[in-house]
Amino acid sequence: MPNLPQQLLNSLSELKHFNETLFVEAHEEDKKITSIRLNPFKKEELDFELNDSVLWSDSGYYLDNRPSFTLDPLFQAGCYYVQEAGSMFLEFVLKQTLDFTAQLKILDACASPGGKSTLINSLLNSESLLVANEFIKSRAGVLCQNLAKWGTCNTVVTNNETNKFSDLTSFFDAIVIDAPCSGSGLFRKQVDAIEQWSEDNVNACYERQKKILEDLIPSLKENGTLIYSTCSYSVKENEDIVEWMVNNFDLEYVPMPIKKEWGIIDTHLGYRFYPYLTKSEGFFCAVLKKVKASPNPFPQKKKAKTEVSPLESSILIPFLTLSDNLIIKKNNLFHVLNSEAYNFLTSFEKQFYFKKAGAVIGEIKGKDMVPNHELSLFSGINEDLPKLNLRKEEAVKFLKKENFEYQSTLKGLVLVTYKNKGLGWAKVLPNRVNNYFPNELRILK
Repeated sequence: MPNLPQQLLNSLSELKHFNETLFVEAHEEDKKITSIRLNPFKKEELDFELNDSVLWSDSGYYLDNRPSFTLDPLFQAGCYYVQEAGSMFLEFVLKQTLDFTAQLKILDACASPGGKSTLINSLLNSESLLVANEFIKSRAGVLCQNLAKWGTCNTVVTNNETNKFSDLTSFFDAIVIDAPCSGSGLFRKQVDAIEQWSEDNVNACYERQKKILEDLIPSLKENGTLIYSTCSYSVKENEDIVEWMVNNFDLEYVPMPIKKEWGIIDTHLGYRFYPYLTKSEGFFCAVLKKVKASPNPFPQKKKAKTEVSPLESSILIPFLTLSDNLIIKKNNLFHVLNSEAYNFLTSFEKQFYFKKAGAVIGEIKGKDMVPNHELSLFSGINEDLPKLNLRKEEAVKFLKKENFEYQSTLKGLVLVTYKNKGLGWAKVLPNRVNNYFPNELRILK
């Protein structure tokens, strides 16, 4: 591993709690830490053993060995998410500050690849709304894929600069900002980040972080929660930003009841994770509360949507367990959304570029429904649909779009599953199987 930047070490050495020797030693270790977070909507016994629980998460676990996640059908089905343990601290602070039995609107402002979005989605009830925004177009696609795997319909994905949210004054109950940063907390996992680190980049990130916060703070409700995090060790990107927010906005810092044995450092302007104290990579998190509402709450203006016809509805409904959700048609594709996601989409589709809304069901051709891949991952799918349940080896072949053996008397369209968890669609014909798994998602390794 290249030497750690001396300028970073010098700045951290000014902190009373910092131990440079242990910090450097931790970065010289070869041991890699692997942790996953389970999907509460797709509970299933995994094909590998879970080790210790992540101390600040009810759904996070460490693994002794890192399996091939790509070749695990349950990973492809969205039964768990591979996430760094420090990032799971978000679960703890959200539970300390929000009532998840209430109907909430939460914005994950810098959301790709989807770790924090899927975590937030795990906590929300079915009547709530998650808006997951990613302003880098090339990164928004993987965010959509990971939220689709999570299997809910109370989310929308937007692809916009954060200044688009400035007019949504006093709208969100909570905003999560995992801000773009210099990345020093990832030095152990991404060695090339060491060579890319510089004080100039820290300063550039500091200015960018302030701009993002200036854009987003007006859209937070009075008494709303703002959670700010980075994967940086730099004071300028962490405590200095928190102090700037408290001094320039109607925000107050909120301390968290962390436990001493967790090894997390409380700087009184946030919480720091060091790899020599916590079983995690570098991470920083701070919680703030808005004490005064922004003026003139944004009035929602709902516009008429093209309604689904009775005939279309009769074709679609057999594929779903609808509950109180709604079906809409957009660009010839049918989507299922909860009421809050529907209201957000129909109120703001001229203001935002939407990359995804709810769960895509599919399209109708003639009198037949052609199911979308996303429907196979949706937790609200009709459990009585014909299923082709495969063994693991055959499920991997299906995901690779290779020929596979199966034992079934089924004919026609089937939901392909592993351990009864949806993977995709296929059509069973007398002499072959047409595999409808999307080419762009197939496993190549």
